[in-house]
Amino acid sequence: MQHCGENSHWFAVRTASGRERFVAGQLQAKGYEEFLPIYRTRRQWSDRIKDLELPLFPGYLFCRFDFNNRLPILVTPGVKLIVCYGKQATPVNESEIENLRKVVASGAAAEPHDKYLAVGERVRIREGSLAGVEGILVDVKNSWRIVLSVELLQRSVSVELDRAAIEPVLAKRTAAGGPARKAAG
Repeated sequence: MQHCGENSHWFAVRTASGRERFVAGQLQAKGYEEFLPIYRTRRQWSDRIKDLELPLFPGYLFCRFDFNNRLPILVTPGVKLIVCYGKQATPVNESEIENLRKVVASGAAAEPHDKYLAVGERVRIREGSLAGVEGILVDVKNSWRIVLSVELLQRSVSVELDRAAIEPVLAKRTAAGGPARKAAG
C-alpha cells in the first residue's frame, strides 16, 4: 500500500451509521490498508429468513496510516472522526488487529459480545487456524467462547471454540512483585 510507511499505525475510524463498507471501499481506493471485520448472522422476519454480513464493530473500521497525514482520511465521505484518547493520537494495539484478522480469516463463529471484557481467565488457543489468539474464556449458553477486546473502543467480540484447544495464559506479576500464577482451569 502506498500510505504504509514506518510512521503508520492502525487507527479506529468512526463512520456514519451503516456506512462502514462504503468508507472501507473509499479508503481502499485511496490506497490505504483498511480492515472491516464482519460476521455472518441469520435474521428472521415474519415472511423470510435472510443471511447477513454485519460489522463486528458497528460504526467503526480500522485503517493503517500516519496520523500526521490524517486529512485524506478525515475528508473521506462517511468518516466522522478518528478515535483518539482525549486529544492524543491513539493507535489500536497491533496484536488486537492481528487476533481479529485471524478470527475473520478462520471463518469461526464470531459475534459482537454484549459487554466489554477486560478481566477474566486469560487463555490462548493452542491449535488450528486461531492458534496463538489470546482472550478471556466465557461460558455462553453452555458453549465455550473466547472474548477478544479492542481496548480503545471498549468493545469486545466472542468466538465459539473447543475448550480442548485452549491453554491458560500465565498471569502477570502482582504489584507487590509476587510470582506469576497459572490461571485455574
